[in-house]
Parts: sequence; C-alpha cells; structure tokens
Amino acid sequence: DFLCISLVNGYIQLRYNLGEKTVILQTFQKVHANGNRWHSLKAGRVGNEGYLDLDGINITQNASPGMNALDTHTDFFIGGVSSLDLVNSMAVENEPTGFTGCIREIIVNNRELKLTVNDPKGGANVGDCDGTVCGYAVCKNNGTCQVEASGFSCSCPREWIGSTCEQSIHCSQNRCGSQALCIPQPTLFSYICVCALGWSGKYCDSKISFFIAKFVGNSYIKYTDPYYGKRDLQHSRISLNFTTNQTEGLIVWMGKGEDEDNDFLAIGLCNGTLKVVINLGERISVPLIHSKYSTCCDTRWHFVTVVQNQTCIKVYLDEELIFFEDIDPHRKYTALNYGGICYFGGFEIGRKVNVVTTGLFQKGFIGKIKDVVLFQDSKKIQLMKAEGYNVYNGNYGN
Repeated sequence: DFLCISLVNGYIQLRYNLGEKTVILQTFQKVHANGNRWHSLKAGRVGNEGYLDLDGINITQNASPGMNALDTHTDFFIGGVSSLDLVNSMAVENEPTGFTGCIREIIVNNRELKLTVNDPKGGANVGDCDGTVCGYAVCKNNGTCQVEASGFSCSCPREWIGSTCEQSIHCSQNRCGSQALCIPQPTLFSYICVCALGWSGKYCDSKISFFIAKFVGNSYIKYTDPYYGKRDLQHSRISLNFTTNQTEGLIVWMGKGEDEDNDFLAIGLCNGTLKVVINLGERISVPLIHSKYSTCCDTRWHFVTVVQNQTCIKVYLDEELIFFEDIDPHRKYTALNYGGICYFGGFEIGRKVNVVTTGLFQKGFIGKIKDVVLFQDSKKIQLMKAEGYNVYNGNYGN
C-alpha cells in the first residue's frame, strides 16, 4: 500500500493503492514555477474515495468497491526519500526525483508536523526557506515577527503577550493550581481553570480521590494499559457501569485515536441508544438498535460488556445479550491492535469527539463511569492513576 503526492509536468498528482489497484488524481491547473506564490494543497482519502484540492479547486475520485484501509508500515517522507528503492513504481509517473521548492504547514490527520531540526527522524539537504529567524508562524495568534540584531521579536495583538504571543492576557496572572489549564474567557475579561485528574475547586487547588468518575463535558481520562504487551489481542473484552441523562456521548474508545486507520473498539450513545463500533483493520460500524433498550439516558446505572473473539462481537447490556455478529466471516483481520490506550468520556482538550471519531460519535460523555474491567483481569482499573482533565468525584449525590 502507498499514498504519494507529486509534481508532474507542472500538475499536482495524488496516487494511492490500498492493495488492489492504483488510483490517480491530477489537478486541472498548473503550479507555475515563478517562486513568488504559496499554494494551498489538500489531499487524502476517505475509505477508497480520494480527493485533491489545489488553491480551492477540488477533484474527487468516486469510490469503487474494494479495500478502504491504507496499510503502511514505513516512515513518512517529505520532499524526497532516503533511497529510491523505497518508491513503488506505480507511485510516480516517471523516475522519482526530489522536490525543489518550499514546504510549510504540513497537517496530517488534523495534527501539524513540526518541520524543525530536532523533530523529524532525519533528513538531508534541507535549508531554511524563509531565510530569516522569523521563519513561518514563529509568532502565535496573529503576532507579527520582526528580525532583530539579536534574533527576532513579536508584536502581539492586544489580548496576547509573551515572547511569541503565546499567552492570553486573561491568563497572565491566573491562580490555577497544580497542572491545571487556564482557558481565557475574552468576553468576560477573565478565565476559567480546567483541573487535572485528582484536583477540584475553582482554582483546582483541592486534592480529591474517587472510584466513580464524573464527566461534566470537555472531560476525558486517558488510561495506558500496563499489560498490553501480554494481551491476546484476538480475544479482547471491556466492561463498565455508566449512568447519564444525555442522549449522545462517547463513553469509551479503546485505541490510539491518532489516525483514521488505527484499530479501535468504541462504546457510546447515539440518539439515546447504545452504539458499539469496532475497527480491526477496515472500519466497520456496528450500531446497536434494540426496541427493548431504546434509551440508556434514564439516569439509572447500566452495565455494558463488549466481547471480541476474533471477528465475532458480543454485546451485553445489563447482563442480557443484545447483539451478536460476525463482522467479517472471512477472518481477514482478527486482532484488536489498540495500542494499550483507552480513552474515557472524550479526548484531550482541543480534540473534538466528532472530528477524532469522524462522525461516529458527536460529543463527549456527560455522566458517571465506574467499575471498568479490561479483558479477564481480576481487578478493576484505577482511573485515578491515569491522565485526564475536567473529571470529578462522582461517589456521592448527582
């Protein structure tokens, strides 16, 4: 499998192969080699449907039946490759040559790659395209960069301060406590503190402990499974109790959540109905619709268990089997390679649930979760020892 973007006779080409045939898309307009203009390029695929957009002009290749996951296990190369042997003959039109020009602001799956000296694994014959210490986007939040004898300085918009305009004036003298995040509220000329897991209070200065986690929105817990390397990933299992009065929300996401092709097992609510989605290599959505269980948002505690036995999925709600399906009788992918990462309630601050899950779930969970057990472990996982924000003590009251 491969995905390649290249410049061919002045036109931009996108080529990708998901294991069957190679798809080729090419822009209608040429990129003129005058060196004075930056171009905006967007390219990618959703399943096996590709898209290519140059300066706002879009080309989309209609999908045809076949594979819809890009299975690659190589490094990500920009501008060239370390060895021409790495280039598939179908990935380019002619003999591969390195790119000559400038590249900036590369965003892959909603995450910007840092094109600095220290961040990439390696490289060769790459220089500073801007030619000054200002470079690209040195000054944050629309700050203006000015070259100085000693380096550079940033002229900041009035609501931002700091050497690179990175700090809101509303958070410059905040009282947020240990590990808390300061979120500016410009319209109120103030800020709020978002507490790290284990802390509470207006300024996140009160230490708390709990065994029932209360999610209030924009909340998440990220748990790393210490036994992941010893798990039999062809036979996974997760169970937990939850209660909510909301009809939408992501309860748990077993998986890295970094790339659309990462394996995952997810449990959540959609229109008040329990929904389970699993991806063992090619995304397959399994919505659970059962007339007897038309709603899970009645503020009662519900016990849910999802069992994956290779490609056979069983789902139990309140100890009754409500769904049993073999999602791939051909057994093409049988292991849940979830990377040892489990998210509860949502994702990191700033990562929207509907974006990360590509619309499978619409928002984070609001409610309570307790008694989480992975696989056949004899002990419940200790949520308090995980990473998280905006999660509070749900042991008492509402």
